[in-house]
Amino acid sequence: MAVLYDAHDELARHRLSVGDGHDLHVFETGAADGAPVVVLHGGPGGGVSPGYARYFDPERYRVVLMDQRGAGASTPSGGLEHNTTWDLVGDLEIAREALGIERWHVFGGSWGSTLALAYAATHPDRVLSMCLRGIFLARAREVRWLYQFGASEVYPDAWERFIAPIPEGERGDLVHAYHSRLTGDDDAVATTCAKAWSVWEGSISKLRQDPAALARFEEDAFARVFASIECHYFVNDSFFPHDGWLLDQVDAFRHVPAVIVQGRYDTVCPPRSAWDLHRAWPEASFELVHAGHSMTDPAIAAALVRATDRFAAIAR
Repeated sequence: MAVLYDAHDELARHRLSVGDGHDLHVFETGAADGAPVVVLHGGPGGGVSPGYARYFDPERYRVVLMDQRGAGASTPSGGLEHNTTWDLVGDLEIAREALGIERWHVFGGSWGSTLALAYAATHPDRVLSMCLRGIFLARAREVRWLYQFGASEVYPDAWERFIAPIPEGERGDLVHAYHSRLTGDDDAVATTCAKAWSVWEGSISKLRQDPAALARFEEDAFARVFASIECHYFVNDSFFPHDGWLLDQVDAFRHVPAVIVQGRYDTVCPPRSAWDLHRAWPEASFELVHAGHSMTDPAIAAALVRATDRFAAIAR
């Protein structure tokens, strides 16, 4: 896409031990003396890719890309023990200190927006700015929309494939039904369910489906990690103290410069959540664009790059 920057040169690659048996894969690109930014991937469980760095000017940013616990190249792959939202928040602080960064910009979409907000709520003094996309507040209504009723009405064909592995009598609570199989002893059943879970999300993430992108969601290894971690979080209410907790924390980070970018036709994280965040946090810039969920959608990509170009001036 022309709107994005060219691929960055790699600065460094790290294996970061964060305790509880978890090691994180972290790599840096861009300018060593640039404004530091940490990129928070979606899922949870999705992992990062070098392409995420292309949303930042390589001459003005030091980009930190980190696979969260159990995701991507972090180990143990798919590990669910000691894997909670608060573990991930703590990992960000461990990484920040290990990399010698005092304060950094925070960039996250989908689940990455959830984690960004949770981090800013607990460590607002470490955040230079926030660039958020495809807002997910981890409320029960949002999980129901995606895995029980809502998105099912927009994509009935993909929904039929999603519910196929679950007996009709258990379809009243699909998250728990999937969780029992993804964490069960039958490896074949777990793989079948992981692929159904993963492909469902992949099928509804773009307005115009990209067969190459969807193929990744169909890979056994990726699907097992992605589905297991995501379902683990959602069956545990994403480990927040109560439903709607993130909206209750806005005062903690209200002063942080921020941009919220939301696709009008986002079926994974529908606009209601972004709108609710906007209403609670009117100080943040808000852009509702003609797009779906994917950060590669031209309208979303352009809005994100505009935001990162603007925030690059906040160097420290």
